[in-house]
Amino acid sequence: MTDWTETYRPTTLSDLRGNDKARESLHSWARSWGDHREAAVIHGSPGVGKTSAAHALANDMGWDVMELNASDSRTRDQIEKVAGGAAMNRSLTGTGRQLVILDEADNLHQHKDRGGARAMTDLVKSANQPIVLIANDYYDMSRGLRNACREIEFRDVSARSILPALRDICRREGVQYDDEALERIAERNSGDLRGAINDLQAVAEGRDHLTVADISTGSRDRSVGIFEFLDGVLKEEGAQEALQLAYDAEENPEDLLQWVEDKVPMVYEGQELADAYEFISNADRWQGRVRATQNYSYWRYISDNVAAGVASVRRSTRGGWTRYGGYPYRSSRDATRDHVAQQIAEAEGVSIATARREYLPFLASMVEYCKPRELAVAIAARYELDAEHLAYVSGSGKDTNKVQEIIEDAERLREEQAVEHSGGAFAPGERELDDDAVEVEITDDGGEADADAEDDGQATLFDSDDGAADDDAVAANDAEDSEEDDQQSGLSDFM
Repeated sequence: MTDWTETYRPTTLSDLRGNDKARESLHSWARSWGDHREAAVIHGSPGVGKTSAAHALANDMGWDVMELNASDSRTRDQIEKVAGGAAMNRSLTGTGRQLVILDEADNLHQHKDRGGARAMTDLVKSANQPIVLIANDYYDMSRGLRNACREIEFRDVSARSILPALRDICRREGVQYDDEALERIAERNSGDLRGAINDLQAVAEGRDHLTVADISTGSRDRSVGIFEFLDGVLKEEGAQEALQLAYDAEENPEDLLQWVEDKVPMVYEGQELADAYEFISNADRWQGRVRATQNYSYWRYISDNVAAGVASVRRSTRGGWTRYGGYPYRSSRDATRDHVAQQIAEAEGVSIATARREYLPFLASMVEYCKPRELAVAIAARYELDAEHLAYVSGSGKDTNKVQEIIEDAERLREEQAVEHSGGAFAPGERELDDDAVEVEITDDGGEADADAEDDGQATLFDSDDGAADDDAVAANDAEDSEEDDQQSGLSDFM
């Protein structure tokens, strides 16, 4: 049996279910692309039709398609070679445009995609062909990439919109059904059209009539988006159900805490809001303990407070739709942390989340209060940190003389490393001497011996002790080199 999600993939935008405004925005972007030449990023929960919309758009516009999937290598070289070549050239037919589709654009910081995010940012700014990026989590994309694209959000597909699609598939497959059976599938997959179609195919195989008894009462495993989590905690679910949403959420408990803390005033008020902040305060204390000890088993206590606790103080359920807006307000300290994490991620070829969770605590323990100083200099140089960012990592004040001096030394170290790796491009040429330079020989009695220096045009210095002075000079240079190596040796732990 073929995959029904592929068999019944929409061929035009009008065939898509739900997200009418988003589809119109996407079509409008395509029709006017020649005027603005922006890339677009379609983001939303898995299964809402983002990739299908991109392909349907290309079909509506008569455009060729070049797709770079998550399974492909997406290094800088690969993006520049494959996607870059397609985006800069004419379509395959040479008669129209070519739509370049990059799926899972929010995962470009993975190790295997080293340099991919920066390469894609450069590409979307200079492309001669339309580009659509697909992402589940818009805010996992780099800020530079987000700013270079037009945002189009696809929201979860309601059960009411899923149901007609299931009926149509049953009709085409010749499967009879009870309305209640399809309603059960649509309701338990609310938001995820692809999941609903997969469930329908699973229960319909080998049957010519579907009844409620054929539908499993268990819920299909799926990840929970942040807005579904917020609705559940703040408006709809009880404490136990809200806690389960936290376990299924795509975000980690620290991020959930930040979202709830920022958005709870949009729904709660009065005593409800005061009680909710009590639980948020408890969660914040557990977050501090996680950061201090790096014991992530304490995360469960953050979830207990921010999900079950906040949901438990709600006096009644709420209906309607709440516009939660974008990413929660971030304090200056959070912004500093994320900047440092991004610098580390780019240097080490890891995700920002990994840099924040694994690298930052390690570096902080290595250079607490900027000790040892040499290692603090090396870290500041490697990750191009300024005073504010080094102060964050080390726990020192950014205005202290020590931090300022370390930053100055780090800048000098970067310059020295640039010269060292330049292949001699910056090396000074041999010093040219004047034509009347004099060659001088030092005799045993300290006198000078004329060696026809005027004719040779060069000056050399000879020591009467068979090069002993030269040996001392070499030894001194070796000692200096050894001392410099010792100062850098601490980097071997994390380079």
